[in-house]
Amino acid sequence: MAPQRDAGADAEAELPEYAGHYRLESRLGSGGMGVVHLARSTSGMRVAVKVVHATYARDPEFRGRFRQEVAAARRVSGAFTAPVVDADPDAGRPWMATLYIPGPTLSEHVKRNGPMDEPQLRRLMAGLAEALRDIHRVGVVHRDLKPSNVLLAEDGPKVIDFGISRPKDSELRTETGKLIGTPPYMAPEQFRRPREVGPAADVFTLGSLMVHAATGRGPFDSDSPYVVAYQVVHDEPDLTGVPEWLAPLVLRCLAKEPEDRPTPDELMRELRSVAAAYDTQVFVPASRTEPDGDPRAAGARPAQQGPAEPSVRSGRAVRRLGKRSALVAAGVALAVVGSLVAVQAFGGAEPAGTPTAQSAPGGFGAWEAVPAGDGGGMPLCSYAARRLVCARPGVVFAVDPADGSTLWRHPVEEAVRSEPPVVSGGLVQPEVGLLGRPLEALDPATGEQVWQEEMPAYTGSRTVGDMLLLTHADGTVTGVDSASGRTRWTHRIPGQAMPYLTSFAGEKRPAAYATSRSADGRTHVTAVDPDSGDVRWDTRLAGTLTLLAAADGSVFLASEEATYGDVRTVVRYTPATGATRRVALPVPVEQAQAGVHGDTVYLMGAGGSLVAVDMAAGKQAWRLETSVSRGSVPVSDGRHVYVTAPDGRLLGVDAREGKLLGQTRPRLGADSDTVPATLPAPLQAGGHVYAGAPDGTVFGVAGRDPGAW
Repeated sequence: MAPQRDAGADAEAELPEYAGHYRLESRLGSGGMGVVHLARSTSGMRVAVKVVHATYARDPEFRGRFRQEVAAARRVSGAFTAPVVDADPDAGRPWMATLYIPGPTLSEHVKRNGPMDEPQLRRLMAGLAEALRDIHRVGVVHRDLKPSNVLLAEDGPKVIDFGISRPKDSELRTETGKLIGTPPYMAPEQFRRPREVGPAADVFTLGSLMVHAATGRGPFDSDSPYVVAYQVVHDEPDLTGVPEWLAPLVLRCLAKEPEDRPTPDELMRELRSVAAAYDTQVFVPASRTEPDGDPRAAGARPAQQGPAEPSVRSGRAVRRLGKRSALVAAGVALAVVGSLVAVQAFGGAEPAGTPTAQSAPGGFGAWEAVPAGDGGGMPLCSYAARRLVCARPGVVFAVDPADGSTLWRHPVEEAVRSEPPVVSGGLVQPEVGLLGRPLEALDPATGEQVWQEEMPAYTGSRTVGDMLLLTHADGTVTGVDSASGRTRWTHRIPGQAMPYLTSFAGEKRPAAYATSRSADGRTHVTAVDPDSGDVRWDTRLAGTLTLLAAADGSVFLASEEATYGDVRTVVRYTPATGATRRVALPVPVEQAQAGVHGDTVYLMGAGGSLVAVDMAAGKQAWRLETSVSRGSVPVSDGRHVYVTAPDGRLLGVDAREGKLLGQTRPRLGADSDTVPATLPAPLQAGGHVYAGAPDGTVFGVAGRDPGAW
């Protein structure tokens, strides 16, 4: 669809058709700095693109402010914001693309539906507290948090529009004497001393937002912005209509002095104390009808059996159309806090700093260790070369799966990871998935660097078999030999203009997969030989589908026909025969991740539903409602299904009957309010199961008897 045009003869009368390689399809609205469009990339990914007004594009001050907005948004991209996909602040009309997230703003929701009920208020405050924690943790102060800058996405609130936010290490782009912000949602210090505004100002605004959500008005209300400014600085807030449990928290947020306000972490702890029966349902926002111009982003040694690769092929999250794999797990803590089981589990003991072991039936002693030293951060691990190869911010390391002892450590630049390091071509590839880094490979036995290569700029990377596949901005793909670092081939993938490649562990003949959608409602799937870049097979399947997994010569996909990416149908396609089988689910599974064992697909839903789908029988085998929100990809050995929880628990479920058999204790560590952005799937090898936890622990247990954990 062509972009909507403004009527008139001004500079905005004829809007651009493209921003970079994003085609502008429709206009969402106009904000203070620019016009926001719904757009698509060449691969079909939906994004919200803000294009700066032509008048401001000629103003060096506004260009500088826009660069600052892009920098701030990139720093905080994660679970509670709309991730930045691309940007060009130096273009003739500067622009920034963020992930499009459907859902109304808080302003639209209250205007349409009236004040929120108490469960919704709890979820909103918890989500916003977590959002501010993550924003402040990277050194950014938002400074313009208001109802129109909060999106109510299905998986929790998202904070958007960092147009006047300020990283602590950047210059303050505010003219002397000029107030920047929205008076009803500004803190007293923003009026009194705007150059000294810190994180506590955002907490004050959170209190004002909660009053608006609970009553439909602000705590300081007047038609005159000057009167509102006086009230904010001098008067007490009007909390009439705010629920009794919420009022004390809001009053603390609205303290006149910054030092008297709680931190986001303190708010989270207090919310847990008042929400003993927390409602774990997610937001189900109505469709947007009144766009306001903001981006809608929307250790005894185990028996020495030969190690085996996990028999379930790790799947990928089912996303809304265009959602990146590195998407972080929004709303995890909301449901963890909300579940009585999870709340009771927060009291687990701290792990030891060195490997510890305890006896277990069958001669295997379970062990746990913190191999990368003090500090939290869930290790992301893979199993290869008879060892666990893991990463945490700033370090890649190897662990002996027999007893948890550390074999080596290799320092790397700190970065937010979405996937563990892998072994490809016989070498550890620590930087794959971290864009803009030189490629390097390590000796799996010692951790020493074997080779390092600078590569042309790439926008995506994937390890498949013994090759590293790099996707470039022009749509070409480069195949790099993992063992040597030498480039083998570079060309385009036929039929895939901008291939975002994925792969699945455990395939006997690994392939790279690219998908795209067409206007006629079909999904184009291409399987690529990683060694040559040649197309192995190519098909077009009916419906909007997302790849889940690949195993035994078939690929498994999920239908995205339901709103918000809920899975209603699981599809198996077998390229050798061209056969397609579709199995409809009695009840949809929200935002599921998947693993496969034999003819069974296991789906782990964001809300805690674990579902087994028998593709041979063409029906759902069982469904278990767990206490785990946003669990990992499920992994199965045919007898059991294993899932990692955000609080560090490992669950074991009977694969035939769907009954919970056992679980390990939680391992949250000292920072119990910290939620991992990525949950790695459990690993199986030699009859044992290994997992990581948010407190930095890596641990191993015997897989055959979850009841003994």
